[in-house]
Amino acid sequence: MRMPDGGRTTDAREGHIPTAPTLTKTDTAVGIPPVAVPAARRAGIVVTLVLGGLTALPPLSMDMYLPALPAVTRALGSSAATAQLTLTACLTGMALGQLVVGPMSDKWGRRKPLLLGMVVYVFATAICALAPTVELLIGFRLLQGLAGAAGIVIARAVVRDLYDGVEMARFFSTLMLISGVAPVIAPVIGGQVLQVTDWRGIFVVLTVVGIALTLVVVKWLHETLPSEERHSGGVGEALGTMRGLLADRVFTGYMLAGGLAFAALFAYIAASPFVVQEIYGASPQTYSLLFGVNSIGLITVGQINGRLLVGRVSMDKVLAFGLVVITLAGVALLLMTSGVFGEPSLFAVAAGLFVLMSAMGLAMPNTNAQALMRTPHAAGSASALIGTASFLIGAVASPLVGIAGEATAVPMAVVQVVCGAGSLVCFLALCRPWQSQHRVATAELTGP
Repeated sequence: MRMPDGGRTTDAREGHIPTAPTLTKTDTAVGIPPVAVPAARRAGIVVTLVLGGLTALPPLSMDMYLPALPAVTRALGSSAATAQLTLTACLTGMALGQLVVGPMSDKWGRRKPLLLGMVVYVFATAICALAPTVELLIGFRLLQGLAGAAGIVIARAVVRDLYDGVEMARFFSTLMLISGVAPVIAPVIGGQVLQVTDWRGIFVVLTVVGIALTLVVVKWLHETLPSEERHSGGVGEALGTMRGLLADRVFTGYMLAGGLAFAALFAYIAASPFVVQEIYGASPQTYSLLFGVNSIGLITVGQINGRLLVGRVSMDKVLAFGLVVITLAGVALLLMTSGVFGEPSLFAVAAGLFVLMSAMGLAMPNTNAQALMRTPHAAGSASALIGTASFLIGAVASPLVGIAGEATAVPMAVVQVVCGAGSLVCFLALCRPWQSQHRVATAELTGP
């Protein structure tokens, strides 16, 4: 028995997932698996914007809050490490929530679980604005993450419902353009909100955004998973599907590579407010500007990936290059922050972070696309596992960047090097891209 996997096949011993649909056409020039999605099932501009908004909500929730992190530390009388647990709690919630919402969306469709998650998100965010203690804030950030997971996992599953192959990879890059606006403007908005109110005002703004996005989903995002394609089983079937996905070596390789790359990114997100504002004495507005510049780099490279590279260069080659750049940028940051080249300037550290962030535009769309192309029959569960791995690994990385206090950026760089190197090892050891290229070449020479 066989299933698609980016130009190669796998049998039951490598984790075949039952009930995969029969696919018919393969783009062997770039190692893209067969196309299974009817041409009529495509997203219009409004649906594209809605999916972009759902994908943007988590970074918006995280990044608007970043300029206020030192202020939260002072206002609630906590340590920097404890304040960073508010980020860890949100990430953990997003990870665990996806494990629940993904299988739910495969059984009941995409729309109902999404709307339920959005309503709970609005409630939890409103409570965060009123939290009197850091412990309560951590608890409701966890609930906020659990509910916000619905938007992440279902947006990815909807893309898998509508697209396949090269088109899916391109659409993920388009989503990165839309959702990438969030990390550009979020710290700027957060910094401006702090000019007129305290950190609680940021959660008020997020509550309003959540209400608006919920209304948009109600009006414009229709169901994309037909009833005949839904899973009828219960928890046992969902767990069985996930076990099968994890038994697929190549799927797991892409999942772990993407998760570790995301952790390198989140090490920057968690540590940068303290590195830029506390170590270098920059204002929240300066921090927001630097964060926005780095996000523009990620968006730009993501668009180069989607518009120029996908369909012309093997996604595995592009992914490998991106992971190498992430790792090398982490090494450069470690050498700088540890004083090998003397005391680094803010410009030098910002340049290293810019390179690392930009390379994410090659890593994230391609790991998502390659993993989801193997699972057209269980897109919700696959999306849940991809997201859960990313957010759980990111949640572990978050507190590690603050273990040496607020006066050094070395822990951030160490986490980035370890995660970058780990993602490259997982990609090479589990995905084995050279085997895929060999099989594609053999198929071209010998024919079917």
